[in-house]
Amino acid sequence: MNCGAFIKYRKSEASGMTLVETLVAVGIGSLILAAASVMYIFILRSFTMAGNYTDMDARSRYTVDAMLKEIRQCTLVTDFQSTSSNSSLTLTNTMAGTSVSYSWDSDSRNLVRDKTGEPSRVYLTECDSWIFQLYQRTPHTGGVYIFFPATNSFGTNDATLAKVINMSWRCSRKVIGRKLNTENVQTAQVVIRNKQ
Repeated sequence: MNCGAFIKYRKSEASGMTLVETLVAVGIGSLILAAASVMYIFILRSFTMAGNYTDMDARSRYTVDAMLKEIRQCTLVTDFQSTSSNSSLTLTNTMAGTSVSYSWDSDSRNLVRDKTGEPSRVYLTECDSWIFQLYQRTPHTGGVYIFFPATNSFGTNDATLAKVINMSWRCSRKVIGRKLNTENVQTAQVVIRNKQ
């Protein structure tokens, strides 16, 4: 074998990648990394949303249970206010000498409970709305329950006539920079049992 031919053969074997091959490899690698990043963000958002939903659902269930227990023991609605930016509802239990007040405002997005002799307690955080309606006693007419608004003979709201309170709220959280509703509207209807 000729020594010059061997050197030429080794030189052609040792050549590197061409510019086109490098660009194709970088392009394919970039596509793979981009797809992996998108998949990672999707999975992260899904797990975060599932965790948020579970947490907010648990808080909503706790709030429903606590509020229903407290409201049922009351005897009278003493004050209320309901607007799109803030709402409040105050009830009293004349037999026990206590009162309980619930308040929500759109700035803090908290539903707060104040009860006589106890520190304030935040029932819901990241609460976008809390709406309630007051109704009178529910007559039983032919198997159908009819709810009459708690209004007096002049048609204005009268808290002292309220026997049934219908409430609903909606909470949401931000997930990776986007506000997503992760908790559906919760509703509860409670009867003030001790009202005479």
